[in-house]
Amino acid sequence: MAENGQARLTTHVLDTALGRPAAGLALALFRLDGAGREELAQAVTNADGRCDAPLLAGEAFRPGTYEIVFRAGDYLRRHHRELPEPPFLDEVPIRFGMVEGAHYHVPLLLSPFGYSTYRGS
Repeated sequence: MAENGQARLTTHVLDTALGRPAAGLALALFRLDGAGREELAQAVTNADGRCDAPLLAGEAFRPGTYEIVFRAGDYLRRHHRELPEPPFLDEVPIRFGMVEGAHYHVPLLLSPFGYSTYRGS
């Protein structure tokens, strides 16, 4: 287990249909507590498909249930032609738990008609 100073949450998004990072994709991070939902951060992916800073780090890190909502629809409309309206994917929520003070990496592999995720490193 890492010390809390090393605890952090990061993400990146890859556009698997185009075979490149998904630059300019907006996202928001929420902490869930029972029926409550608190927004903690907003970010936009850079040219590498990553956020410029961790979504959560150090003292802000707390074990619990979190959700990253990727605003995929706006990104897909800009980069993929011939999308139906409404698009098949719009907001992609990924809900996950963090239990230890460590590096959690939650990537999104995205295409206009599907996505996947995993706990990365």
